[in-house]
Amino acid sequence: MAFPEPKPRGPDLPQKRVKTLDCGQGAVRAVRFNVDGNYCLTCGSDKTLKLWNPLRGTLLRTYSGHGYEVLDAAGSFDNSSLCSGGGDKAVVLWDVASGQVVRKFRGHAGKVNTVQFNEEATVILSGSIDSSIRCWDCRSRKPEPVQILDEARDGVSSVKVSDHEVLAGYTGHKNQEYKLDCCLTERDTHVVSCSENGKVFFWDLVEGALALALAVGPSVVQSLAYHPTEPCLLTAMGGSVQCWRQEAYEAEGGAG
Repeated sequence: MAFPEPKPRGPDLPQKRVKTLDCGQGAVRAVRFNVDGNYCLTCGSDKTLKLWNPLRGTLLRTYSGHGYEVLDAAGSFDNSSLCSGGGDKAVVLWDVASGQVVRKFRGHAGKVNTVQFNEEATVILSGSIDSSIRCWDCRSRKPEPVQILDEARDGVSSVKVSDHEVLAGYTGHKNQEYKLDCCLTERDTHVVSCSENGKVFFWDLVEGALALALAVGPSVVQSLAYHPTEPCLLTAMGGSVQCWRQEAYEAEGGAG
């Protein structure tokens, strides 16, 4: 007699806090993993951008050059460059190793909510509250953007780039005070979303059902980032970032 196959276990969702980074840069407006998930970037209300090893909790470098709070950042495919955007309406290209500003692009009429590199990191795409997406050539010395996409009817809150497509998210959801993130888990099984009530929600992508409500803390979960290959979540609340792993995870030398 053949026994029935055991039902496959769902992916382990990160719900154990293993590290808290006290970022020391005012409120953390955004947290982002780099391309391979070894490092993360935090965007501060104090005009700085910081690079961390999130699992060890070590600060690697601070980037200063924005004139107002930093709202988003992204790393290039080869980890040599960063881009960021902020409340000063500027888009900044940084050299990772030296911490220096390489270029500062101006042209948006409002704060820059979101930035992304294209695949080759030759172009930065920036989305703004001014309802436009602008494309900036990293190699050109010309101050103007190479392309402006202005079809949006509201402020652009997120931009995703894939091959030759640009996808833009427009405001209009029910978060009253903040621009809040959502993303997919590393295996595309769940949608993860921030909230204003201190929780992160994991929604099963197939069934549309709530799989986990993760209690982060007492205030707004301003931003989140999901590791590209592992069940690891970063959340930003107030001035700190929390690193979450699955229950069975054991950090090197014990959880910190």
